[in-house]
Amino acid sequence: MEFKRAKKFIMDKLRNELPHSLTYHSTEHIKDVYRSAQKLAKMEKVKGDELTLLLTAVLFHDSGFIWQLYEHETVSCEIVSKHLPDFGYSAEQIDRICGMIMATKIPQTPHNLLEEIICDSDLDYLGRDDFFKIGSGLYNELRTHDIINNEDDWNRMQVRFLENHHYFTESAKQLRKAKKEEYIAMVKQSITDMPVVG
Repeated sequence: MEFKRAKKFIMDKLRNELPHSLTYHSTEHIKDVYRSAQKLAKMEKVKGDELTLLLTAVLFHDSGFIWQLYEHETVSCEIVSKHLPDFGYSAEQIDRICGMIMATKIPQTPHNLLEEIICDSDLDYLGRDDFFKIGSGLYNELRTHDIINNEDDWNRMQVRFLENHHYFTESAKQLRKAKKEEYIAMVKQSITDMPVVG
């Protein structure tokens, strides 16, 4: 696996071809998830080829946004299958990378440790101090693409999303779960006329 060459290839491609309207799913998001994956992998004692496969999946996991907003994970896997053989990745390694990418589709469905790590890394910010800063990028992206209409829509969506989300690895739970619970309460407080469930 020629990881460094594959990394340069996909980062150049993302920088040049991702739509500028993606204020969340940008190269900064990829770098952020990459750092989170490195941290979680270390805590979960993942190294060697396993770590290389994980980080390759992270680099490619949102590449499908170059072409489309919806079902982008499937397109990301097509990009992986087309280009990674050029960097010495085997069919089996590509299958595992695609498994990780598909696991990040919401609702997340990981089936092994590497898939759990990429899922937790992808949404690491939900339990971090920069939650609101990163969230504003997603808010702007969703507004630009007419997926939400206003801040109230956004806050309601966030509460649903946060309440349905959970971290998978023990490391992510330890690092992020408590802070995420605080944010759920804060976002709920900001919603006007929150409906009573029951």
